[in-house]
Amino acid sequence: YELLLNLGTRDFQVGIIDTDHNRFLFREDYVFPNVSSQDELIEALDVLFEAHAFLKANYWKSIKVSLKNQNFVQVPQALFSEDVLVDYLKFNTHINTEEEDFVPVYLKNTQAVTVFAIHKDIKAWFANVYPNNSPKFVHQSAVLIDGVMEAAKKKPGNPLYIYIDRFKLHVLSVHNGNLIFYNQFIIKQFSDYIKYIMLVMKSLNMNQQTSQVILWGYIGKNSPHYHEFYKYINNVAFGERPTNLEFSYFFDEAQDHHFFDLYSIHLS
Repeated sequence: YELLLNLGTRDFQVGIIDTDHNRFLFREDYVFPNVSSQDELIEALDVLFEAHAFLKANYWKSIKVSLKNQNFVQVPQALFSEDVLVDYLKFNTHINTEEEDFVPVYLKNTQAVTVFAIHKDIKAWFANVYPNNSPKFVHQSAVLIDGVMEAAKKKPGNPLYIYIDRFKLHVLSVHNGNLIFYNQFIIKQFSDYIKYIMLVMKSLNMNQQTSQVILWGYIGKNSPHYHEFYKYINNVAFGERPTNLEFSYFFDEAQDHHFFDLYSIHLS
């Protein structure tokens, strides 16, 4: 079994895959509303893992931890060198070499490498929890790119792909099997979603009335936010779960377009 962990600044998801049968067996979602620092996040994880039935188990075939943060950059493979990870990140974000380590993730379906920062305390915490099975660290952006690139293989045309996370928006464009655009945006109010999506569509010469948009994430099919969204962008369809995985009846309680980033971690 493969253990998938998806860690944000104030939320955490757990997934389990039976890798022999490509079957997703289990999913949990936790929110830490009172966490406001790295130390408090680690304390929340301590409490959760100590009380959990199997998170600290040692029988996992592999463990993957996906980090949700803004300290990342996408680098073309042709220009990539592992000797200058810090230099890549300096172009895109503030870094702290004393408190952070830097990790590359080679994307499978596109000629790019995701370089991201992970806090040393978080990395050490997971190493302590799993001393005999070192987790592989990946980044949410890499996970979403891999997941969307896989989904795009079965989609006609070139729709705009959107993943709505808690207080964050991810937008991707794939054209004829090539990644054209990826970015994430911090969301402070609902109107920000519309603003950023419209900006991206304009930059890609897409039409808000006719261009198709595929939507995943934390938005309900009958929610007020969806109906407001539909006022501005007409050709919207909800994304599906990854077709390369089977899902047990346990997952019927959640809409198919939820947790796409968690489901896609196994691809990275």
